[in-house]
Amino acid sequence: MADKTGGLLGATEIRRLADELGVSPTKKLGQNFVHDANTIRRIVSIAGVSAGDHVLEVGPGLGSLTLGLLEAGATVTAIEIDPRLAGALPRTVSTHFPNQTVSVIAQDALEVTDVPGNPTALVANLPYNTSVPITLHLLSTLPSLRSVLVMVQAEVAERLAAQPGSKAYGAPSVKARWFGSWSVAGSVPRQVFWPVPNVDSLLVRMEGATPPGDEALRRVVFELVDHAFATRRKMVRGALSGLLGSDRVHDVITAAGLSPEARGEQWTLDDFVALARVVISRDKG
Repeated sequence: MADKTGGLLGATEIRRLADELGVSPTKKLGQNFVHDANTIRRIVSIAGVSAGDHVLEVGPGLGSLTLGLLEAGATVTAIEIDPRLAGALPRTVSTHFPNQTVSVIAQDALEVTDVPGNPTALVANLPYNTSVPITLHLLSTLPSLRSVLVMVQAEVAERLAAQPGSKAYGAPSVKARWFGSWSVAGSVPRQVFWPVPNVDSLLVRMEGATPPGDEALRRVVFELVDHAFATRRKMVRGALSGLLGSDRVHDVITAAGLSPEARGEQWTLDDFVALARVVISRDKG
């Protein structure tokens, strides 16, 4: 095994580990394990991970990506919801890299509110059905994160990286941009997963930027975004009337320098920030 993969997990060992743990990959937990060492090293390279980095990984599974990150010299903290996998990961690490360790948080990533050591990068193969909530939750909860490279379902990656006015642009696009700039960073063939998924996967990357405001402003912005995109192709005047009040929605939108006849998919993050600032100022007044 070591001769072919250079210390990382191959297909045979992944199946052996799964059998030993009694793990049968489930769609519910979004478990599709990468068994190709070249793919793992490519992901680590695109993420720009190097010695001294503290990487947060979500859903390490049997440890394929974890070993790749450790091979690059990173410190790794992994969040794993499956207790069997969480318990086995340190043993797998010690077998392949005896001089290195991994910190494991055995918890649902959506419930994690603190990670010791202030990780600076999120690198993960995320469950398809919860990838956006997990990513946004961790970015809003852990301000130390300055970069992201996650493997997600292709349409999710396109949504996160979408520009205003495009078909894929929606609430996740605006919310994600609060934390930095996003771009699709490459594709991942279905054949490198076990089991083989029935959807295509893409890598999506974020380069962190200073948020446009504090946590109070972010919460208002995200609430406005949720309402604006609740019904696509609906003018924001109607979409936001329930939140802002039908009697003042027009004036609040125009006070922010925006058009009440616009649709949510036409507005940038800056537009939503401008609107949120007006909402906050008028609520205070």
